[in-house]
Formats: sequence, structure tokens, C-alpha cells
Amino acid sequence: MTAGNHAIIAEGLRKRYGDKYALDGFDLRVPQGTVCGLLGPNGAGKTTSVRILSTLLRFDEGRAEVAGFDIARQADQVRYRIGLVGQNAAVDEVLSGYENLVIFGRLFHLGTKRAQQRATELLERFGLADTGGKPVKTYSGGMRRRLDLAAGMILTPSVLFLDEPTTGLDPRSRNEVWESVRELVRSGTTVLLTTQYLDEADQLADQISVIDTGRVIAEGTPDELKSRLGGDRIDLVVHDAGDLAAAAAQLRLVASAEPEVDPDRRFVSAQVGNRASALTEVLRALDAGGVAVEDVALRRPTLDEVFLHLTGRRPQSAEETAAEEKAKKSKKGKGRKGRGDEPKPGAPRSENVEEVPA
Repeated sequence: MTAGNHAIIAEGLRKRYGDKYALDGFDLRVPQGTVCGLLGPNGAGKTTSVRILSTLLRFDEGRAEVAGFDIARQADQVRYRIGLVGQNAAVDEVLSGYENLVIFGRLFHLGTKRAQQRATELLERFGLADTGGKPVKTYSGGMRRRLDLAAGMILTPSVLFLDEPTTGLDPRSRNEVWESVRELVRSGTTVLLTTQYLDEADQLADQISVIDTGRVIAEGTPDELKSRLGGDRIDLVVHDAGDLAAAAAQLRLVASAEPEVDPDRRFVSAQVGNRASALTEVLRALDAGGVAVEDVALRRPTLDEVFLHLTGRRPQSAEETAAEEKAKKSKKGKGRKGRGDEPKPGAPRSENVEEVPA
């Protein structure tokens, strides 16, 4: 296995929990200075792969290199060259953004002056200079995640792991994080991004690896993955639901696969290959047959359709995930109500860390 121009290489990684494989022959190659989107449903192995590649979790079989170093034999060298931003915020809410970054710098063995200088640089870089002196608890969700990104860049890592960095954020905050990631890549950082959001992968990733049941089942650029579904699609909405059968029959004549019909929406859709002329043929035939069309579109397949085709599952939307996160926080808050053993604000918390398949 030679790194060449690849910042991350994984070959045949396996991780087992009892009789279940969280990773089962995981292979990955990420060129330097690019964003790789690791896309998959919940439980597919995304977080497990990040924890292994960032040396936080041992694996059972296989090999991997990050930044040119073996993750098993040269773990210390790997850790010195990577940054990691997990799903949950790693910053202290009581402290200011500046104070958090100084502490991270000191934890990475920077001298006090250098840690302070680096904190100032990163606050400016991530658009937090004006709020760096305020407590993190006053920050919006997007600001907190940008502070997390800044903390992950204390040592200017060559490889940055982002594990579902925008889960639970509103659209504006997600866009703020996306722009920060783009800026990192422009400066030469390689990013491995795990996400279950199709639009996030489409916006940020130079290449996408789709993972399911612990292994990569497809990879390529967003356009390459979309092209696997047979080129363009025609979407039709007819005026009268009684005309759906006629519309589907006409689409069937030019389609490369069986049309999909949704009676509730009076909607029919079909793949037509790379035949833009097919749309004209269909509309002429429907008009001649007296079928009124309310709406029509000729489009490329979406990553949502690629995801469904590859995994057999519908991807979870950002809104659905945000609702789940809100429900979890609400439930967690109710569970704590009335407890007398909670630490005071700002006091360190102890956590029991378990190896859980993800």
C-alpha cells in the first residue's frame, strides 16, 4: 500500500462487536486536498470508520494510512497531523470562544503566547472575531460548530475528519459551516466528511463513497453516481388522475426503466437515458391524446434517488434529524430534572465511553 497523492488509504478494514461487523471490508482512497463525502444510512459504519482512521478505535483486520503514516504502527504521527470534529460540541459553554481555543492550544502543547496568537487567528478565520470574547452559551448553532472547526484546526492539520458536522442545525447555520469547510479545502486541507444529508454531500464533496453494512458499495463524483441511474428523467403532473395510465404508457415508450407513478400527486416519472428529445415526443403524444399536463420537467437524477437505488432506504432529511435531536434534548432535560448530583456550570463532566457500532 503506497500513499502517493492520497491523504487517506484504507484497505479491508474490519471491526466486529460480538457477532456483528460494524465494518466489513471497508476500502477507501481520498486524494490530497479534496473533500470525500462518506454517505450512508444510520448504522452503516460511518462513525466507526472515522474513529478508526483517527486512531480512536482499534480495528480487527485490514490496513490504513493517514497523512502517509500507518494508523496502527504510527498512531502518534497520525494524531499530530489530523483534526477531528465529532457529532457533539467539544467546547465549554461557560468559557468564551477565545478561552476555549487557548485551552485547546495549551492541550496541544503550544506555549501560552502561541496558543493565544493561534486562538486570535482562528477566530478571525472562522468569522468569530467579533464574538470571541463572549460565552459560548450565547452562540448560535452555526457559530458553535464553526468554533468546533476552529478547535480542530489548532495545529493546522493536513487531514480533517468531520463526523456529521451539521446534524440538527438550521439551514442558515448549515450554510455557515459549509462555507467554513470550503475555505479549509481552499487552503489545502483534506477533509473526510460523514453525512446522511444528500444536499451536503452534493454541495461539498469532490468524491462520494456510499457505505452500507460496513463496506463501500459505490463511489465516484456526484455526477458520476447520478449518471449510473441512466441519465435524464422526465417528471409529469397530469391535470386529471384518470389520465395517469395514459401518461405512464406514453413514457414507457421512451423510458429506459418502468415509470414510477404516484396517484395521490397525479405524478409519473421515468428515466429516458440521455434523450432530451424524448420530452418533445412525449408532450406531443399526450397533447394528441387529449391528456392535459399541469407540470413537466426534464432533469438529472438526484443523490436521493442514487441513495435509494443503492441502499434500498430513503435518506433522512435535515428537518427530520433536527426534530429527532430536539426530542432527544427534551427527553434528556426531563430526565435530569430534580437530580441533585449534576455538576455546577463549567465543572468538568466525566463520561463513560463505550465502543458502539455506528
